Amino acid sequence: MRSYSLFTILLLCLAILLVDVLSFYWLQNITTLITSSFLKNSIFILFWCFTIGLVTSIIILKVTLDDINPRRKQLLVSRLYGLTVLSFIPKIVFVIMISVLYFGKVILTEQESLIMVPIVGLLSGILPFLAIVYAIFKAVYHFKVYKHKLYFKQLPEAFAGLTIVQISDLHLGGFNKRYKVLDKAVVLINNLHPDYIFFTGDLVNNYAWELVGWDTIFNKLLAKQGKYAVLGNHDYGDYSKWNSKAEKQDNVNKIKQFYKDVGFKLLCNTSDIIHKDYEQLAIVGVENWGAPPFKQYGNLEEALKASSHIPFKILLSHDPSHWEQEVITKTNIALTLSGHTHGMQLGLKYKNKTWSPIKYKYKHWAGLYSSGDQYLYVNRGLGWIGFPGRLGMRPEITYIELHSTL
Repeated sequence: MRSYSLFTILLLCLAILLVDVLSFYWLQNITTLITSSFLKNSIFILFWCFTIGLVTSIIILKVTLDDINPRRKQLLVSRLYGLTVLSFIPKIVFVIMISVLYFGKVILTEQESLIMVPIVGLLSGILPFLAIVYAIFKAVYHFKVYKHKLYFKQLPEAFAGLTIVQISDLHLGGFNKRYKVLDKAVVLINNLHPDYIFFTGDLVNNYAWELVGWDTIFNKLLAKQGKYAVLGNHDYGDYSKWNSKAEKQDNVNKIKQFYKDVGFKLLCNTSDIIHKDYEQLAIVGVENWGAPPFKQYGNLEEALKASSHIPFKILLSHDPSHWEQEVITKTNIALTLSGHTHGMQLGLKYKNKTWSPIKYKYKHWAGLYSSGDQYLYVNRGLGWIGFPGRLGMRPEITYIELHSTL
């Protein structure tokens, strides 16, 4: 996970305090109906104890972060992140809703205000709180299979009906060695009986030691023809401090070795050509290529050298921004598979439309996109990073069937 400056952390703490001061002001107003002084004071004391404890913990963690064991650091940061969101978001909604009611009370009688303001105020705080609790403790591991059939003119007939499962962005450090959590995902994947399994990057948060014990789970994944992977931006250790370049490179090498140990072929700016009934298909994989500030390790030109003569290509590229920048109109790659965005782990769905704040950063952020005869699929991720939950953006297993058009 990225490290933020002390100044940024202090600004965050200031924002928390400001929101809590406003929340407390309105809390005093809606607790006027409570006749027990003891109960009322208890609520106020608990409110400020939590606020002071949270702000103090954030500052202490930032100041001592470099001295904390990396394993413990990841656990502490994710839990504190969750607590902050759990506290901050409901209070913002609470302040906005009750302020609107109060300053708009000209449309309410005094008696109506006495009843409506406390009820709406409490619901506006409680409902977001419950939604975030659900996101953290339930939805984050509520895996969903998204199925798609794609049709291509250039797909060789021998590969018609080819099935692919794509998974992405596991960030295994966040699972904290809870291996059984992924058992359900493994069952869902294996029940699809795919020809190929593709993993499109971000296996870890930062460190190779996050992979300890996960080989048992990965070895359960079954694919009829093969399993392939590429690296994501988090797999290079760029968000951690290292004693030397050699130490950082050793970390990357161990991650690469893990893929070999679990039967995944890691494609690092290279291609693998598949043969069937005298016809060919190319699986192309690039290292991470992202728009700045993300580093561009990927070299698509290099990756295509061995497969330039193959008419149908599938590209594995972690960051979806790569598709628009270097793939469409510039290559004949038929299908690109990416991840990276997680759909921000937050979305709102109405009928067939889904909205997420991540759309303002990434043009292609979740699901299927097309340009002419070229397709991009952006997987929503199977794990999480930062906020330890998902709301309206379930962890995804993608199932794709390839067919030839007439």
